[in-house]
Amino acid sequence: MSTEPPISRRTFLDRLLGLGAVAWLGSVLYPVIEYLRTPPLGEAEPTSIVAAKFSALKPNTGIVFKFGHDPAILILGPDGKLRAFSGVCTHLECTVQYRTDLERIWCACHNGHYDLNGRNVAGPPPRPLTEFKVTQKGDDVIVSRA
Repeated sequence: MSTEPPISRRTFLDRLLGLGAVAWLGSVLYPVIEYLRTPPLGEAEPTSIVAAKFSALKPNTGIVFKFGHDPAILILGPDGKLRAFSGVCTHLECTVQYRTDLERIWCACHNGHYDLNGRNVAGPPPRPLTEFKVTQKGDDVIVSRA
């Protein structure tokens, strides 16, 4: 058996007070240290991307591709003109798609419709889609921020 003397009331209170002081110091220093620490640099958003090969596109079709962290949509309209827009619906940020039967950009979440110029024409979307610049170099279709 252990014959250690019991801890005195004064020693117990000294240790409790010291532990409280250390906890208080930590609660004051932690926010200061976090404020002074340099945040990590985020990934740079691309300004342009090769979205597709022109030879793979058919008239009156659209493809959804990744542009940075967000989706985008590339459309080869029935008139043969290439168009690109943000693929995020302006209503609730669902991903849009191209409906060949309607010749419109469509959001399935709440039946929002956009025309081939990105303007909202039906449903709840409050504003047009963001348009991107489309250029063609050889067989590459390049989409860039306007």
